[in-house]
Amino acid sequence: MNTVNLLKTIAEARSSLRKSEQKVADYVLAQPNDIIHMRIVDLASEAQVSEPTVVRFCRALNYDGFQDFKLTLAQVLATNPNYEPFSLNKKDTISDFKQKIFDSTVGNLINIKEMLDEQTLESAIEALARASRIEFYGFGASAAVCTDAQHKFYRLRVSAVACSDPHLQSICAVSLSEGDVVVAISQTGRTKDLLHSAKLAKENGATVIALCPSDTPLAEVANIPIHIDLEEDKDLSALMSSRVVHLVVIDVLAVGLAMKLGPGVVDHLKTIRRSLRSLRQNEKRPLIKKS
Repeated sequence: MNTVNLLKTIAEARSSLRKSEQKVADYVLAQPNDIIHMRIVDLASEAQVSEPTVVRFCRALNYDGFQDFKLTLAQVLATNPNYEPFSLNKKDTISDFKQKIFDSTVGNLINIKEMLDEQTLESAIEALARASRIEFYGFGASAAVCTDAQHKFYRLRVSAVACSDPHLQSICAVSLSEGDVVVAISQTGRTKDLLHSAKLAKENGATVIALCPSDTPLAEVANIPIHIDLEEDKDLSALMSSRVVHLVVIDVLAVGLAMKLGPGVVDHLKTIRRSLRSLRQNEKRPLIKKS
């Protein structure tokens, strides 16, 4: 079981538990920090259930017993404190919402890191390494991710284009062929124009990689869906976190591609750095007065 998402797993599994086991789940979700200091008899008393019910609750979550469950819970609380989706309050100070934004984003990054399937990433990197042309499609906040991806991949001497106009996407998609790759990026996985472009690209022989939630139309269309399942509360928290997570996943793909392309890429990146020096102002060093 994914330990980072233990509390989320309990919340999602609650409806499938027996009513008595739901009482245990409710207490654990309400007071997770107290559980790690409890004996089984203490939890049973607080949740107003029997000790065998606590054991059944733990086994329903695929743990051997209460001690096994408690150990995992302690690890979760030690490594993932307070990283929950945030909600803003009009009384929040700058310190308050700064903390909320950073904690929520870090929590989402940790969760997605644990969820990402390494075989899927390997398949995506292999497809990118073989591609003769790579195009990044996205709208809104995802368009900015596409532009960043184009910048990263172009540095690797890869023919890459970012496209966020629906008409141009359609034109590009029908111009693709076998050996080309489209990376479609979407927070919802349900944008109609993006789905249309992805289908056109696939029909013309291109491989479609999608960064989107699982169980969405875009995930079904994609040859290689990379599932990005964030807590979808449709607020500012989800919008900001999805963009940051997508950027990091693009970084993973770019690094994987660079490793596939070999040492020649490193030499090319050094050449790029040298070529950019003339565009930067020289650092002014403080004068050292002689004594």
